Amino acid sequence: MATNRDIVREGRPDEREERERARQLAERYRCPFIDLKEQRIDPELFRSIPAELMFRYSFVPLESRNGSLVVAAADPSQLVQSDELSLLLGYKLVLKVATASQISDLLKRTEQSQRVLEQATEGFTTLQVVTDEDADENISIDRLTEDTAVNPVVRLVDTVIFTALERRASDIHIESRDNEVAVKYRIDGVLQEAMTPLAPEWHSTIISRIKVMSELDIAERRIPQDGRFRVRYKGRFIDFRVSIMPSIYGEDAVLRVLDKESLSEKFRNLNLDVVGFIDADLKRLRRYIREPYGMMLVTGPTGSGKTTTLYACINEIKSDEDKIVTIEDPVEYQIRGITQIPVNEKKGLTFARGLRSILRHDPDKIMVGEIRDLETAQIAIAAALTGHLVFTTVHANNVFDVIGRFINMGVEPYNFVAALNCILAQRLLRVICEHCKREVRYTREELEAGGLIASEWADRPLYEGAGCLECSGTGFRGRTAIAEILDLTDRIRDMIIGRRPTSEIKHAAREEGMTFLRDSGIEKVREGITTLREINKVTFIE
Repeated sequence: MATNRDIVREGRPDEREERERARQLAERYRCPFIDLKEQRIDPELFRSIPAELMFRYSFVPLESRNGSLVVAAADPSQLVQSDELSLLLGYKLVLKVATASQISDLLKRTEQSQRVLEQATEGFTTLQVVTDEDADENISIDRLTEDTAVNPVVRLVDTVIFTALERRASDIHIESRDNEVAVKYRIDGVLQEAMTPLAPEWHSTIISRIKVMSELDIAERRIPQDGRFRVRYKGRFIDFRVSIMPSIYGEDAVLRVLDKESLSEKFRNLNLDVVGFIDADLKRLRRYIREPYGMMLVTGPTGSGKTTTLYACINEIKSDEDKIVTIEDPVEYQIRGITQIPVNEKKGLTFARGLRSILRHDPDKIMVGEIRDLETAQIAIAAALTGHLVFTTVHANNVFDVIGRFINMGVEPYNFVAALNCILAQRLLRVICEHCKREVRYTREELEAGGLIASEWADRPLYEGAGCLECSGTGFRGRTAIAEILDLTDRIRDMIIGRRPTSEIKHAAREEGMTFLRDSGIEKVREGITTLREINKVTFIE
């Protein structure tokens, strides 16, 4: 006869069958059956329970009330027969039953489960990137460091890196302070604490470990240093760009994740639908990226998704009939079927010099990672005027500031306008987590402070994320883009050539039906995709 444990652990052949078995267990022990997908998990309560106990007894905590702890267990018999757990936790246990697979998935997702991290990092090989151009292989860092398997600093750094990749972080920040070392991840554009601050004694050894991985000078602590290294993660290589900077308490490090093969399945099939633009903007963009020649400019601050948008455009229009060449700093995504050139300023390969060479390479379409100076701007404009379709970016706050930026560089307005097809400005907004999304009501004062007309929004449902394990308690998971597109109509072209004030050009664009960044953000709030507070962070209240 099968025991209760056998019933729970005999496999996961079918979710429906597993749920039925869990329901039978719940009836046998007179416990409620719950679906954890519909249950909000309290991240703080989850962190307060030792991961080792949760794995051993296969349970997750749901809520604490009046000295009792409500838990969901896969096998109630384990908890009923053991008094140890109740004594260790200091709570009287109230049992509910959930499927073993749901409990297992939750336990594996939480970054606090050190057992999962330790098992995962056993095969987590850190490799050193060789920068010598004559060398073409990666050398294991284990050759440079003895006792890698038992060195606690190696284990700590590897675990921090692995967890960053698991949590979709774009950067890892290691900050030295007067009495501690803080480790943070940038996830969806926002910094989050990765773990409780470390003792200051760890600081120099952690930084030294990162320097060894990046082939930097361990003895030099007074000037900034830049390097890179590579890790093997789930069967593929991921590059990290490292920046070490001296501060008053020691050295800080920032590790930028450069996943060329792309972590997300979405980016393997990257197109403009993935980026998140509204339908009206998508229709206009798709018209411009299929023009025979001219320039498409994307603008926005660092980290606003400009390069991703250009990749999406190129992915949509690439074909065997066209030669597409890009010059980038660095090459962030690898796209099959196009030629991608990395900038190398140390060797003299700048955007301007590379762009000149590209034009002799008989391209049909060109992508320039960024226009930083007059020389690059002039060559890109000349390429657009001589029959090439040019995609590029420039740093500016909105589409109208781009015009002033180019004129201040010394570009003649006539040439600039003649080459230009459109200017796109964009920002990234965090998306409300679907697992903990809930309806909220704002007061009249909050609506007006957010730039909304209270009478129009008073009865409209708005949403926020309560915070759960899926989103690490932030209420957000993933990001989407908002945009404003300036069409170069005859009226707008004449105003730019006539050097009219930006305010006049902006007024004319609004009369012609242009949707501004703020309008696009408010539309995302209306659709329940993001929050009012989030759009207030990235756009101005007009």
